[in-house]
Amino acid sequence: MSSDDLKKQAAARALELVTPGMQLGLGTGSTAKHFVDLLGARVAEGLDVLCVSTSEVTEAQARALSIPMSTLDATPELDLTIDGADEVDRELRLIKGGGAALLREKIVAAASARMVVIADDTKLVERLGRFPLPIEIVPFGMEATRRAVLAAMAGAGAAGDLVLRRKADGSVLVTDGGHWILDAHLGEIAEPESLSTALAAIPGVVEHGLFIGLADAAILAGAAGLTVLGRLD
Repeated sequence: MSSDDLKKQAAARALELVTPGMQLGLGTGSTAKHFVDLLGARVAEGLDVLCVSTSEVTEAQARALSIPMSTLDATPELDLTIDGADEVDRELRLIKGGGAALLREKIVAAASARMVVIADDTKLVERLGRFPLPIEIVPFGMEATRRAVLAAMAGAGAAGDLVLRRKADGSVLVTDGGHWILDAHLGEIAEPESLSTALAAIPGVVEHGLFIGLADAAILAGAAGLTVLGRLD
C-alpha cells in the first residue's frame, strides 16, 4: 500500500468525526488535501458544514468542491480542525510548516475546540527534530533575527543550521502572510517546550512550527492499520 493510500485511510477515519452543523478548520498539506476531497464529496451529498481554511491553497481547493467557506473573523470559534503534521510524537507534540502555512494553521488550531492530526505512520517519532523546524519571520532585520534564533536554539540545547527557505527558482519563499521562513535543521529537539518559549520571545519571529498543547488526537495509518494517539471523542 502506498503512502498516498495510507493518507487517504487516515483522512477517511477523520471524516467520521464530522457531524452536520459543524464548523471546521481545514488543514494544509498532502494528507489534509485528501480530507478536503472526501469532505467535498459528503457536502455534495448534503452534509451541512461551514469551514475555515488554513491557507490560500486549501481555500481554493475547498471552494472548487463547493464546500461552504467562512473566515475566522466571521466564524471565530470552530468545533474541530483536521490537519496533517510533518512530525508527531507520543505526547502529541507536532512539527508543522513544511507547506509554509504554519502561522494560519496555528491560529486556526487555537480557535478550535479540538484538533485531530491525520498522517501516515512514518510521521510518528520518538523525539521531534528530524524534520527541519520552520520559523516564520518578518523580512526586516533578518540577520538580527537569525542570530537571536541561533542563540535561542543554543539555550534550549538544540544546535543546528538555519537555512532561509527558497523556491525552486532560487527566489525567497514568501508565505501567505508575506513573511519568510528559516528552517532549523536540528536533528532532534530535547526540550520542545523550552525552545517554543524561547522562539516566541524573539521580536522578529512571527511564529514557529512547534505545535504544543494543540492536538487532541492523531490518526496514523500504516501497513497494519490505523493507530490512534489521544482521544477522538
